[in-house]
Amino acid sequence: MSFLFPSFLWGLLAISVPIAIHIFNFRRTKRVFFTNVAFLKAVETQTRSIRKIKHWLVMAARILAIACLVFAFSQPFLPGKSDASVNRKGITSLYLDNSFSMQNESNNKRYLDIATNRLNELLGLFKNATSLQLVTNDFSAQEQGLYPAEKIRDRFTTIGLSHTPRTLEQVYKRQENLVSKYQNGGKNQFFWFSDFQKSTTGDLSKLKTDSLNQLFLVPVQAVAEKNVFVDSVWLNTPFIRELQNNILFVKVSNSGSEDAKKVVLKLSLDNTQSSTASVNVPANGSAIAKFNFNLKGKGYKQGKITFDDFPVTFDNDYYFVLNASPLIRILHIYGQKYADNYIDNVYANDSLFALQSYAAQNVDPGLIKNSDMVLLEGVEQPSGTLAAEIQDFVKKGGTLTIVPPAVPNAGSYTSLVQNLGVNGLNTEKSTNREMIAIAAPDRNNPFFSDVFEESIRQEINLNLPEASPAWNWSSAGQILLSLRSGQPYLSQISSGKGKIYLFAAPFIPEFGSMAQHAIFVPIMYKMAALSVRAQRTAFTFDENPIALTVNNESQNSVYKLRRNKAEVIPVQKIVGNQLLLEIPQGDQTGNGLDAGYFELIKDNKVEQLLALNHNNGESKLDYYTPAELRNIFSGQKNVQIFDKIEDDAFAREFQQQNLGTSLWKYFLYAALFFLLVEIALIRFMK
Repeated sequence: MSFLFPSFLWGLLAISVPIAIHIFNFRRTKRVFFTNVAFLKAVETQTRSIRKIKHWLVMAARILAIACLVFAFSQPFLPGKSDASVNRKGITSLYLDNSFSMQNESNNKRYLDIATNRLNELLGLFKNATSLQLVTNDFSAQEQGLYPAEKIRDRFTTIGLSHTPRTLEQVYKRQENLVSKYQNGGKNQFFWFSDFQKSTTGDLSKLKTDSLNQLFLVPVQAVAEKNVFVDSVWLNTPFIRELQNNILFVKVSNSGSEDAKKVVLKLSLDNTQSSTASVNVPANGSAIAKFNFNLKGKGYKQGKITFDDFPVTFDNDYYFVLNASPLIRILHIYGQKYADNYIDNVYANDSLFALQSYAAQNVDPGLIKNSDMVLLEGVEQPSGTLAAEIQDFVKKGGTLTIVPPAVPNAGSYTSLVQNLGVNGLNTEKSTNREMIAIAAPDRNNPFFSDVFEESIRQEINLNLPEASPAWNWSSAGQILLSLRSGQPYLSQISSGKGKIYLFAAPFIPEFGSMAQHAIFVPIMYKMAALSVRAQRTAFTFDENPIALTVNNESQNSVYKLRRNKAEVIPVQKIVGNQLLLEIPQGDQTGNGLDAGYFELIKDNKVEQLLALNHNNGESKLDYYTPAELRNIFSGQKNVQIFDKIEDDAFAREFQQQNLGTSLWKYFLYAALFFLLVEIALIRFMK
């Protein structure tokens, strides 16, 4: 038997008080006169014997009552099974995992409710403690203080599911920061009530705990049968035209051990259901659903994929944004202006294109980064600054189209195109220029998917233009059009994140009839349409920072995120034409941000529409088992892992293993019992 407060044992000296009273009888004796002395002696002998027994019994009752009372105050207990018993003098920090995965159920009870009940039972063992901390995934300001048990219990009614998952390393650092702030010299103990989800807990093998602190891991989990969630959404083409058929692909995953059959997905655009699809998602696998849809009107459209899946419902909605018929910005840089203005005539007739034409010697290189496609036509020698801007533009995802001048200088282009992946550029001899017909293209090439009508696609012999190449190059990238002589006429070369379209001849009649042919317009349109960089349909909250393309912004521009009239000013930085935004986490916004649509505001004007979703790591219901946790923390003796706790005996089991069996109540009852014995002896023993 051990004592929690052994200093109270000095109170056993109070036993000397009843001993002294009984040894030294301080009562005055009374003289009684009797007529028969013989009779008096008989009575006196009998009374003295009885009184002697009574006094000894009363003294024993008093001594035992005082001793039991002293023992009760010193709080004796039988040591627990674990060698590392909890020191209740230190700080007790309690972590309650309230992430979205705790929405899962076991026996029709949410993990969060099970953990809260077990934590409430544990607080019963620390009901007199005043140095308690409760940490959740919210990391709110009120979690930085110490409170008594009743204050912690009051918080249970306000705890909901958190939008921000935390790694256990972050939780441990948060608890250690509080301990270092309020260190009182005692041994501290940390408790983690969590489902220990593998996708969000972080790398536990790298988590090293302070051996001076005791850590208790309480897994609250069950086997996940199934949970379906949207993994990603993408378009078949980066460009969406209104009133045309568009295709959307949706990847659906299942993180459970049971197949999800006939999951009905619903596609909504601007709050109107547009299409449905049904998929079978295998256990721990994925499936792809395909949606056909049409859009009416330009601009941003709110898209949402919904389905029914229980009990985890936070990931049953996936939000995304589509930008219908975005304005395609084309920068036309020419060396000399041709009378027919083929480029201007192609792009100026459609409001879909924003065309800017400048002579090479007058163009501002700063315009390049804000364009989708840069078209060099007849430029004899790109300048150093212009060439550097073009190279950077292509590597960051832009599209460059090069049309050679009538008398090209291959050497002046070599340094430009070599850095972009084009090799062996040579000038053709200008004497005896011969027109060569263009060979039929591969109509199965995705580039020509919208160029030829179905009736024409079946024809073998097509009426195609002729051309006389001004230069040629070695095979690079993908040849879209070639001459019947085998020389490339139009090639598509990937370079970095961007691409290059390289023509072999100018568009003037002396070099062929391409610009006068019917195929010219759809090819130029297709190149411009493919220059639109693939849309980011959605972002996640933990994707910090997110990068957005903005135009002509100064470093002093301030952007806001607005949803349902509530505005947030995120941490932001403008680098070139990229706006970097850090989405606020749960502890920075009070109640956190819900998934949905957010307007990007500048000067009270909506610049863009964003869709933000929660990280799908929360949807992957794969947990560490107690055995796996023991294996991970096997080298740390100060870490104790409980088995799956779902019954009502958790507090009792924890007490027996770590706190031992407390005996102070029994000694208090014994003290009261001996006081009653004393009263009975005095009252009824004559």
